[in-house]
Amino acid sequence: MIDLIIKKPQSIKNDLLSGLTVALALVPEAIAFSFVAHVDPKIGLYAAFMMGLITAVFGGRPGMISGATGAVAVIFAPLVITQTAIHGMQGALSYLFLAVIVMGLLQILFGMFKLGKFVRLIPHPVMLGFVNGLAIVIFKAQFAQFYVGTGENAQLMAMGALMVMLALVALTMAIIHFLPKFTKAVPSTLAGIVVVSLISMVLKGMGIEVYTVLDFIKNMDPTKTTIAASLPTFQVPAFSIAALKTVFPFAVLAACVGLIESLMTLTLVDELTETRGRGNKESIGQGLANVINGFFGGMGGCAMIGQSMINIRAGGRGRLSGITAAICLLLFVLVGAPLIEAIPLAALVGVMFMVSIATFEWTSFRLFNQIPRSDLFIIVVVSVTTVIIDLAVAVFVGVILAALVFAWHQGQKIQVKTRIDDHGQKIYKLKGALFFGSTTSFKEIFNLKEDPEHVVIDFKEARVYDHSGLEAIQNIASRYGQQGKKLHLLNVSRECRDLLDKADYIVEVSIIKNLNWHLAEDKLA
Repeated sequence: MIDLIIKKPQSIKNDLLSGLTVALALVPEAIAFSFVAHVDPKIGLYAAFMMGLITAVFGGRPGMISGATGAVAVIFAPLVITQTAIHGMQGALSYLFLAVIVMGLLQILFGMFKLGKFVRLIPHPVMLGFVNGLAIVIFKAQFAQFYVGTGENAQLMAMGALMVMLALVALTMAIIHFLPKFTKAVPSTLAGIVVVSLISMVLKGMGIEVYTVLDFIKNMDPTKTTIAASLPTFQVPAFSIAALKTVFPFAVLAACVGLIESLMTLTLVDELTETRGRGNKESIGQGLANVINGFFGGMGGCAMIGQSMINIRAGGRGRLSGITAAICLLLFVLVGAPLIEAIPLAALVGVMFMVSIATFEWTSFRLFNQIPRSDLFIIVVVSVTTVIIDLAVAVFVGVILAALVFAWHQGQKIQVKTRIDDHGQKIYKLKGALFFGSTTSFKEIFNLKEDPEHVVIDFKEARVYDHSGLEAIQNIASRYGQQGKKLHLLNVSRECRDLLDKADYIVEVSIIKNLNWHLAEDKLA
């Protein structure tokens, strides 16, 4: 269980130390997410640096960490693979960077139009399905690392190399899992990378084949022999209408997924720190970071739930923690490129497997018999849609399903009590909401043939919410009119009265203030 509140004082010392811890954990994850996107690891490292720095300075949530993420990498991977086959790696990167720029512009527009508040409309079952689907997608993406070659020429590793890689993957996962039980002084992810890297050096000295980051780079692009240890440089991606049409669908999906994950992370950090971030400002910050990514050779990204949790638990509260993490990461890249190239693929695959396992919401299995069947159905549908289609579509499908389920349940809750008063008027006292989901039940309440000349609907405990509700009232009024009877509305709320005023050409009924007819206020009667 996540602690509901993590109370640690904000200080420069805490921000510096937590930022350094985050930077150590960011290096292997940025490289691993580069593998997911099928790009050079330096592109993921550049993205992690730029996303982290810019969102820390301009974002709306101090203490939240952004970088290259699996959610965005998974979306851009098909674009990179397809364009590599057509235009080669350099051409594919131009398409990728253009997509990242468009993604950023869309996110800036999202923030400028103040749409961040709509993240509150995402129900919890949808969030569970989103997280579970994301974990499955990241897990599946790692199996590509067990193949050599690219595209149709990809083949499973030789048996000996495969067995070595599986053993190193298992060792990495074991270190990450068990080390925190003994000490938390050293980040377990970093420890796993270092230990497995040292073992791989020994194995290579014995003549045993071990695939490393450098092998991966050469496998993707034979002309590449190293991770360039230099600052990212400004470049303008090749632009054309055809290229824009190609990248636009990917950019839209990435923008949606990036914002959803960022705003979900912001909400979580708010709860943990008992503070409040600014969703719209964060959207603009994320967009600005992605636009700069596209012009400086980064693969884009969004907020990182795992790294943000590391930062918050380590005491990072201010913008300095994110700035420190980004700058330290860049220093690692500039002076430690040879060490990064020697990291075995197995270590990074192990890291990503553990990220996937940690991302998956295992408690959802325990909820099977404790939550409504409809919520369980939404969790499964969102998870499956995430795996089969993509994350953004899955969230939209989940929200629509949740809305339909809510409308169905609310539509069944409209209740009525009837009585005949001293004047012989029949009074229907409603309780519930009259909207598109409840109009059918509303129409079935009335006994048109048996009711007296004057019929009153008491809305003291009911509300009319939409056009469908107005049409339902008009339908009942017309049917009573055909019987020579008249319908009146009592205790209409101010909101309902305003709604009826605007729709006076639709609804022809009388609104009464009480049951004394001399106080009646007829409306289009």
